[in-house]
Amino acid sequence: MEENLAKKKCKPCEDKAGALAHGELTDLKEKINQWNLVEDTHLEKTLKFKDFSEALVFVNKVGEIAEKENHHPDIKIHSWNKVTLTLSTHSIGGLSENDFILASKIDELNRVD
Repeated sequence: MEENLAKKKCKPCEDKAGALAHGELTDLKEKINQWNLVEDTHLEKTLKFKDFSEALVFVNKVGEIAEKENHHPDIKIHSWNKVTLTLSTHSIGGLSENDFILASKIDELNRVD
């Protein structure tokens, strides 16, 4: 049965040994929607919105999720309607499952039903 990352919760993560290996990263990347795996150290995704207001609403929703999960992305609003999100687990110097959980929850915000 395929696990749904969006249903999982982020866990505290402070051990450098906790950074995921390349094979684990590529397996988890298959479960998220169009995020770029950059140098095995972070995930990145840029989204384009209709206007600045829509981008800002999205950023605030991401912020709410990040606060609930206690795992926070770097967020950049640029070119008036684009948002770039960068995920990594700074305390371990790489990526943890938390980054993929948060990516999956962010992806849920953009689902078109």
